[in-house]
Amino acid sequence: PINGEKIEVVDDYTIKISTKEPFAALLAHLAHTATGILNEKAVTAGGDNYGQNPVGTGPFKFSNWVAGDKIELVKFDEYHGTPAKVQNLVIRNISDNTTRTIELESGQIDIAYDIQPTDVKRVEENANLTLLRDINLSTTYIGFNAAKAPYNDVRVRQAINYAVDTDSIVEAVYQGVGAPAKGPLGPNVWASHQGLEQYGFNVEKAKELMKEAGYEQGFKTTIWTNDNQQRMDIAEIVQNQLKAINIETEVKVVEWGAYLDGTAAGEHDMFILGWVTVTADPDYGLYALFHSSQHGAAGNRTFYSNAQVDELLDKGRTATDVKEREEAYKQAQEIIRNEAPWIFTWTGENLAGTQKNVQGFKQHPAGHHKLYTVYFE
Repeated sequence: PINGEKIEVVDDYTIKISTKEPFAALLAHLAHTATGILNEKAVTAGGDNYGQNPVGTGPFKFSNWVAGDKIELVKFDEYHGTPAKVQNLVIRNISDNTTRTIELESGQIDIAYDIQPTDVKRVEENANLTLLRDINLSTTYIGFNAAKAPYNDVRVRQAINYAVDTDSIVEAVYQGVGAPAKGPLGPNVWASHQGLEQYGFNVEKAKELMKEAGYEQGFKTTIWTNDNQQRMDIAEIVQNQLKAINIETEVKVVEWGAYLDGTAAGEHDMFILGWVTVTADPDYGLYALFHSSQHGAAGNRTFYSNAQVDELLDKGRTATDVKEREEAYKQAQEIIRNEAPWIFTWTGENLAGTQKNVQGFKQHPAGHHKLYTVYFE
């Protein structure tokens, strides 16, 4: 959200946004792909079918769409900025990871997004291909429902952080791609606190904390995940590792719609999810996930509440001094790390493969890759 109170049209090329209070993250939020200004005439004419024949403002224009298969674009010669370097662009939907890599290897596609960690080596070792690896803005985490026992006890949450070996998760599940998370924000997010200390794998420390909390004998719990294979693998690893501190864990694979509804309603114990701080501003990566006003469907599915964190996140939103914002966000991250509403699990990388003759392609950290700079050598 851009926290706008009123949006006014000034002239054909200008709008005026009035906010309810100072909102320092406004420009970053306006750069989000979802805040583009649409062509009113095209939207009105298209009605419910507008999305099938979109009109934009970029270097390509829409040509054709085959549902579930591909979108075709052509160079827009009247583009106001730097023109595209290729005449035609076909974006294909190849959902199967293995098929996507095979089509890249066979030369049927020029660029393949989302190369899987299991395919990194085969792309790297192919003399006809180039593998691009770039740190992105994503975080994968295991959240606790902090509104109910035993997860309303910070010592239990900390104990589980010590009992889970995130290094082994990165190696086993992600094949060494990305890195264990130190806190709630990835390293490419502005004001990310990379000085935070990783919990580290320490079963004895975990046992001490469980004993202090009155759970030396452990307890039974559930971990929710959707049918994402990597998350299911993470759940299985965590299930096995928590046995060391006498926690008996049932893994529940929940259909996505029911998963979102259930975690919004607080029906879960632990759950696995991810987040992409698309704007690279910490407001986008912290407010929805940790502010107490955002419990449930708004984003804070851990139901975590901390008055000091709320105050710091509010300050980060409204402060106009950059240093003041940065300090507020770093303080908030320290508290969040120490209070551990998450198991801070993984920060990701974007992986893409291209043919050797493809030049000018650069990955966007949020995954919004721009193709008008691409050309063939």
